[in-house]
Amino acid sequence: MSNALEHHDIDTTPLAQGQALRFEITARDPQTAARAGLLTTPHGTVPTPMFMPVGTHATVKAVGPDDLEALGAHIVLSNTYHLLLRPGPEVIARFGGLHDFMQWKRPILTDSGGFQVFSLGKLRTVNDDGVVFNSHLDGSELTMTPESVQRTEALLGADIILPLDECPPYPCPPEVGRAATERSHRWAERALAAKERADQALFGIPQGSMDAQLRTESARFIGALPFDGISIGGLSVGEPKPLMWKMLEASVAGLPDAKPRHLLGVGSPDDLLEGIARGVDLFDCVLPTRTARTGGLYTSSGRVNIRTARFREEHGPVDPTCDCYTCHTFSAGYLHHLIRAEDDESRGELLYYRLASIHNLRFLIRLVEGAQEAIIAGTFAEYRARFQAGFIPPDQEAAEEQRRKRKG
Repeated sequence: MSNALEHHDIDTTPLAQGQALRFEITARDPQTAARAGLLTTPHGTVPTPMFMPVGTHATVKAVGPDDLEALGAHIVLSNTYHLLLRPGPEVIARFGGLHDFMQWKRPILTDSGGFQVFSLGKLRTVNDDGVVFNSHLDGSELTMTPESVQRTEALLGADIILPLDECPPYPCPPEVGRAATERSHRWAERALAAKERADQALFGIPQGSMDAQLRTESARFIGALPFDGISIGGLSVGEPKPLMWKMLEASVAGLPDAKPRHLLGVGSPDDLLEGIARGVDLFDCVLPTRTARTGGLYTSSGRVNIRTARFREEHGPVDPTCDCYTCHTFSAGYLHHLIRAEDDESRGELLYYRLASIHNLRFLIRLVEGAQEAIIAGTFAEYRARFQAGFIPPDQEAAEEQRRKRKG
């Protein structure tokens, strides 16, 4: 398993006092907008482009920190909304912050929890001050404001934090999309004023609904503010793929080149390469682990369902090209046995969930590592075309699952 940092000239200069982040673009692809870089935080350096496994509840489901390191993860994402509800940011702060609490010593990004709040529908009310919502756990009423989110994220102690924003629904009338975008702009300014810790990098979130002009306007507004990076929001929320890419291009068109770019909630294999081609540096998604738990495993030719009978006596790995622990150690037939071993107490043997999650996460991280190498070599366009020629995208059922992913 190669070390992605080997392909970069690493600036080992420590971050200056009060500096939360340094981002360097080290290579650009000559045929696309893809770029490779190094993102340095107080807890380490992340080579980009990079996929971030999602640890919603301060854990990547079924996978431990040692597994994450072994499969090549450099940064994980945790969810502010869920950690606010349980166990609470004050509890995590008393453990020394999120890094010590979950025993992940590398960089962490926490999202604002805004998407989860807005997905609550009738359980929340939005006004200019913030969002009043009912907990999905016990129904208790809670409030999130740009200031309270910054306070929560200061207690959690992640390296990169996001502000509260309003994600417009899809589809929505133009006036609804504009109102949500403009409110997100006002909240962004309040978040910057409320930021508490100098050792945390704050990324801004441009919105814009499915209006290309509004997306570019929002990107320019957020990009001109003193944010450390950009997390592009409001995409992969139900829109067709061609529309998503058009809107991403409109957002990128308004962004400053020098700041790192994160695309929220996108993580299927084919989508990663499309996003990289448009200049995105960071991705996150629950899809690889969620898909793994239901039997879906990525291979170089597409996604397979390990439950199907054809794997019952398969002696080789699920993907002969994969270098992960699962593929190096276990047969596809064994994975098939584990997930089919259902009884009154479980839906398959618990070991399956760990092995399948390791495989899917490594598949995505290996894919972006290959993209990093190709960008540095000036061959990313060929790398993308080669992958697309062999990989059959997920079927419609999987696409629907991806559209629901950020609610996880």
